[in-house]
Formats: sequence, structure tokens, C-alpha cells
Amino acid sequence: MESINGSLRRLGTDYVDLYQAHRYDVSTPLEETMTAFADVVRQGKALYIGVSEWNAEQIREGARLAAELNIQLISNQPQYSMLWRVIEDRVVPASEEAGLSQIVWSPVAQGVLTGKYLPGATAPAGSRATDTKGGQQMIGRLMRDDVLERVQLLRPVAEELGLTMAQLAVAWVLQNRNVATAIIGASRPEQITENVAASGVEIPAELMARIDAALGDIVERDPSLTRAPEPRH
Repeated sequence: MESINGSLRRLGTDYVDLYQAHRYDVSTPLEETMTAFADVVRQGKALYIGVSEWNAEQIREGARLAAELNIQLISNQPQYSMLWRVIEDRVVPASEEAGLSQIVWSPVAQGVLTGKYLPGATAPAGSRATDTKGGQQMIGRLMRDDVLERVQLLRPVAEELGLTMAQLAVAWVLQNRNVATAIIGASRPEQITENVAASGVEIPAELMARIDAALGDIVERDPSLTRAPEPRH
């Protein structure tokens, strides 16, 4: 309650359209979490409820409780990109059953899918890979030559579609019928203009298959990687 009230005060509004739980709260019974969300909705402070990085079982149980409480649980916010597809096997089917869709983050894999990082080359100055305050650590697992070499194989596909590699990456996630939208990050206004142009692009099945072939076994698909963090003590 303190959080929603603080958010509304800072935003200067009476309500938000969507209020999401950031990751599953392993230290609180789910019934308490969903009841608190129901109170927020009934007080008119949010219209809809969502979650973030919940696994399939958590989504199913949350949707069941939401139905009992007569509130609408409509979204899940997971990481999803050509390189990180862990939601496809279990989370997406569970979401479709429950009537949720995905608001995905990191569609360009922290910038790796833009093609700006080249195998064997120094990361561009000012990029996430040079950010010692956290960005470098987050992108580190992708900054391997085997990954970067595979990503460069996507360039001909992007060119064939008349897209930049960033646009191809965003268009690819939007191709999933359970993805409602993609959250894009930008350090310059022109990056927003570039990425938005990916909306509405249809990638033919033949090129989707070429993308899969190009990336091969560097794609992470293990559904167990969608998990809640350990409780903090």
C-alpha cells in the first residue's frame, strides 16, 4: 500500500492502468500478495494486475486466486530475446491458458543483438559492456566470441528485410503471438525511433528458420532458469 500510494503521488495521478509484482515473493504467502493486489484494484488505484518473471506454476496459481478475488491478472514481464527463450516451453503455454500475455524486457539482449559487439574486438566506448556499475556484469555471459560470431550471421537476414539488427531483434520477439509488447532501452532519442519501426514487421517463416539455424545451440532454452531469487536475510 505504501508503494502504490508513493507511486501515485510521484506520478501525479489517481490511478495506474497496470500494477505489476516484480518477481515472485518467496517470503510471503501468495494468497496475501493477491489479496493486497485486490485491495489496490478495489480502491481504484490500479485497473489491472501483472507479474514479472514468474514461472508457469506461479502464474497458474496466481491466475486462479485472481479469478476468485474477481480481479484481472493480465500480464507477465519476462526477459525474452532471440538468445534467451526460456519462457517458450512452459511460461507461454501457462500464460495463454490463464489469459495473460507477455511484456518482454531486453529484446535486444542488452545490446548484443544490435551487432555492435564484434568477436575479438574491444567493446565500444560508453556501451553497456564497459559499464562498471552493473551493466558489464549483466551482459558478461553474452560477451563470448562464439555468441558474437553467431549474432553476426543475422546481419544478412536483417538486410534482406530492410531492417537494422536492432529492429530485427524487436520484430522477432513481437512475432510471438503471446507477446503484447517489448520494453526497449535507449540512451539516445534516435534509438527509440529506430526500434519503434520494428512494430508491425512480419518476418516470413523461412527467415525465422534461418535465424534459428544461424544462432544454433547458443540459444538458452532451459525453462528452469525462470525462477524466483532466494529470500533476502
